[in-house]
Amino acid sequence: MRRSVLVRFLGLSLAVALGAVIATAVIATYSTTEKLQGEIDANTGQLQVDGVIYGQLSKYAADHPTWSGVDKLVHELADKLGRRVAVTADDGSVIADSARMLGAAPDLPSVPAATIDVRNSGGAKLAGISGLTNVYAARKTVAAGAAGGFVTTATAIPPFVGAADWGLTEEEQRNQAKLAQQVADCYTAKGRPASVAQTGGAVPQVMIESTESLAGARVMEKPGVASKDDTCYSPGLYAPSAKAKIVNDDEVRRAVACLDAASLKYQINDFGGLKSVEPIAKGDFTDKFVDCTTQARVQALTPYVAPPAKLYLGAKSTFNVFSGEGLLRTAATALGVLLIAALVMVFAGRRLVRPIVALTGATQRMRNGDHAARVPVSGKDEVARLGHAFNDMAESIQRHDFQRKAMVSDVAHELRTPLANIKGYLVASEDGVVPLDQSLVTSLLEETGLLEHLVADLQDLALADAGMLRLHAASRDLSELVQQVVSAHGPAADTAGVTLSAAVAGPSPAVVDGSRIRQALGNLVSNAIRYTPTGGHVVVGVRPVESEGRPGFNLTVTDNGAGIAPEHLPHLFDRFYRADVSRTRTTGGSGLGLAITKHLTEAHQGHITVTSNPGTGSTFTIWLPATSG
Repeated sequence: MRRSVLVRFLGLSLAVALGAVIATAVIATYSTTEKLQGEIDANTGQLQVDGVIYGQLSKYAADHPTWSGVDKLVHELADKLGRRVAVTADDGSVIADSARMLGAAPDLPSVPAATIDVRNSGGAKLAGISGLTNVYAARKTVAAGAAGGFVTTATAIPPFVGAADWGLTEEEQRNQAKLAQQVADCYTAKGRPASVAQTGGAVPQVMIESTESLAGARVMEKPGVASKDDTCYSPGLYAPSAKAKIVNDDEVRRAVACLDAASLKYQINDFGGLKSVEPIAKGDFTDKFVDCTTQARVQALTPYVAPPAKLYLGAKSTFNVFSGEGLLRTAATALGVLLIAALVMVFAGRRLVRPIVALTGATQRMRNGDHAARVPVSGKDEVARLGHAFNDMAESIQRHDFQRKAMVSDVAHELRTPLANIKGYLVASEDGVVPLDQSLVTSLLEETGLLEHLVADLQDLALADAGMLRLHAASRDLSELVQQVVSAHGPAADTAGVTLSAAVAGPSPAVVDGSRIRQALGNLVSNAIRYTPTGGHVVVGVRPVESEGRPGFNLTVTDNGAGIAPEHLPHLFDRFYRADVSRTRTTGGSGLGLAITKHLTEAHQGHITVTSNPGTGSTFTIWLPATSG
């Protein structure tokens, strides 16, 4: 079934609306994501909060072999920091999510904030040092500075895998706390005030007052081992845990086996109880060396730390249009927009279709013969202009239909009179009433000539209507053509008692069909003679004149007859139209002469006009271009 204009219009509108909703959602998502990313990058405080969350979860992963029980920590961090925190496994399954507590959408953002994998990070890395001993070696170096210590601050290295306090049991922590207190008491007894401070790790730190000050401020430092007579410092103060030693031994063993298999050179160093595998020379530090030490660390730590997980962060107002709930909201929004668009388009479509339906009905009535069919038109839009065009077309068809019927009637009338005369004379002659003499034959020839002239005029009009009126254009002198027309119609003018003359100023060359121009001028001259009273005069002239920027000539036929009333002028070139309907065929006209003249003029790309004043005469003007085309 063919779809109606309303259905197609409605479908197109809905498709556009749906595309607009989808495009808006995509643009809003990406622009919002970029905006949020820019805000996060510019907001140092937010980055610090996210860093704390990442650090706490990484510490949990370092201290536990699985993620079981991390829910409590996730909820605490979310409650304390006001952030949505979610942890998922590599396969996408959710381990813990604070969304319910913060009231955020349960669906995760499309991109994770970070990946937590303590096996590969260890909190920090130093080039060329095996993973587990990285952080410990760095902290040990700081603690054993050559100057006896550094200005103490909160350590920037979180207590992840590889830190000195990683894997400490509660008993080991208590022992180190006692040892730290003993060291602090020893320094204090020797006149260097010291105290035990908790700096974030599991092991208390010994802080002693420096012998130097910075701008008069009190400076605390960690105890150093640069001086051998430092009897207060104990090597066990920052000793690694038993668990760290087990993992370290396994790591070193695996790294050595891999490096030996690859024939790479290495050396094993000891940092406060933990060993590290290092290249001997700079050239030995290759990608294979890094791969061996990294894989050894991952394999050694796997049984002791939680597996890798993805961390998702966001505010409770975060909304993803492509997530589960986001899709529902987007679908609801799209449905609302489509519903509104459908309602609008239904009303608009009805308004659009109503005049089209009216046009269709009027067209069908016109097809069935009702040429008076019209459509009501309101407004000034395209549909209104279409309605006006249809009404104009219908008016033109009705007018031409009326003219066609009138023409048929007129042709029948024009043919009936001479045919009736011919038939009457022939019947009378056959019956012996009228003798078939020379005068009767002459009369019959005159009637036959009238019929021939009428048929010729009808043929010219038919050819003109069909666009088949052929012209044989050639360069002719219009002044000469005017003289020929005047000479040809001289006897008829003398018989009517009318003076016929030509008014030419000289040669008037133009490319025309001479016979057709004589025919057009002859029709005008015949009419002028016919409607000019005895004693009047008719003048045929030619003069050069431009029309619309084109050079040409005006051929004029002027008489001083009775003239034509203004109401008749617009219809003067219609077929079988006569200004004086009381005139009969006896005046010699068929009612087609002016119509034929108009067609002949337009075939030469010219135009014909008439001016007339009742009581003073009329002037018919034919303008022809000087050249054809």
